[in-house]
Formats: sequence, C-alpha cells, structure tokens
Amino acid sequence: MFSFLKSDPTKKLKKQYDALLEQAMHAQRKGDIRSYSMLTLDAENLWKKIEELELAKK
Repeated sequence: MFSFLKSDPTKKLKKQYDALLEQAMHAQRKGDIRSYSMLTLDAENLWKKIEELELAKK
C-alpha cells in the first residue's frame, strides 16, 4: 500500500559505484595503477550486485 515510501536499495549502491569510479579515476591520474585496478574491480563487483537486485525486482 505504501510502497512509494520505501527507499530504493539500488540508488544507494549506484552512488557508491559512482564514488568508486571517481576514486579510481583520481588514482589513475596520479599514476597509482595498483589502486586504480583495485578500485575498478570493487566497482565492477558492486555493479554486478546492482544488476542482480534490479533483476530480482522484475
């Protein structure tokens, strides 16, 4: 009945995903390729989790 009041769990995860990609970009610009690759891997894993949640919604 009041489903419009429930928060979207994927919205928070997408914010975290964007933040990870931004951190990865800054690490790459600084020349820290190891941190860049680790942050990118974390972002990819988070994106997989977001996709799973979106598929479960449907």
